[in-house]
Amino acid sequence: MTKILYVDMDGVLVDFDSAKERLDINILQEYAGRLDEVPGIFSLMEPMPDAIASFITLTQHFDTYILSTSPWENDSALGDKLRWVKQYLGQFGYKRLILTHHKHLNIGDYLIDDRTTNGVEQFIGEHIHFRSDKFPDWRSVLDYLVGGAANA
Repeated sequence: MTKILYVDMDGVLVDFDSAKERLDINILQEYAGRLDEVPGIFSLMEPMPDAIASFITLTQHFDTYILSTSPWENDSALGDKLRWVKQYLGQFGYKRLILTHHKHLNIGDYLIDDRTTNGVEQFIGEHIHFRSDKFPDWRSVLDYLVGGAANA
């Protein structure tokens, strides 16, 4: 049976900080401390290094989904995240986007996430803590998941 894998967007697939460079200084000041509420910010983000190729590789080994939150106070976030998936993942992300503030309600074997909030700490399955000492980048994640350590 194929194992289920969830991959977070912000900070894992998507480089949130890449959007900051594209924002006007006045917007940065107005939304200081809550940049995820800037209308359209999610449409400005670039992929994390090696994220796209890694995600595609993972789809060949797992039943892979994108599991992300959408800021409640940002009405454009839902559509922007969907458009991002279509643009960068195409057919590999087709109908694979799940937006929730309660990630633990999704049942799976693995969750790649850079944070421990929004239900990650209660997820039943293994949390692969992206950008941690053990999993600092996509290469380390692929080595673990595809290279055999997780399949042993």
